[in-house]
Amino acid sequence: MSVSVSDLVREFHEACGLEARDRPAEVSAKLARHRQDLIEEEVGELAEAAAEGGLAEFAHELADVVYVAFGTALVHGIDLEAVLAEVHRANMSKLGPDGRPTLRADGKVLKGDRYRAPDVAAVLRAQGWEPRPAAE
Repeated sequence: MSVSVSDLVREFHEACGLEARDRPAEVSAKLARHRQDLIEEEVGELAEAAAEGGLAEFAHELADVVYVAFGTALVHGIDLEAVLAEVHRANMSKLGPDGRPTLRADGKVLKGDRYRAPDVAAVLRAQGWEPRPAAE
């Protein structure tokens, strides 16, 4: 049985005394900024590894980006794997009736008539998130 990335990151957060929520919640602006800074730092290191070459270093930095992203989701109490599954569902709806994608010149997969956007809010609500009431 394999362990999920979420479980591994939770183990690290709990061992280090870092935030680890069990349901989606807003966090302080200070904590949100700190997590954003960590992600930006890791993305910068990924860019350096990509520019300098070396697949092992690139893979390491790419894993660090994912690890910090999962940690950020954990800080917010988000089951990121469930959100990724919903994004995947939406991405698969980009395929045409023939099961083939429409590609932009640079290879990006474009949204077609069958595309249905991800309903991330529904996934978060299923995880126990209660959105703030809209301001009147």
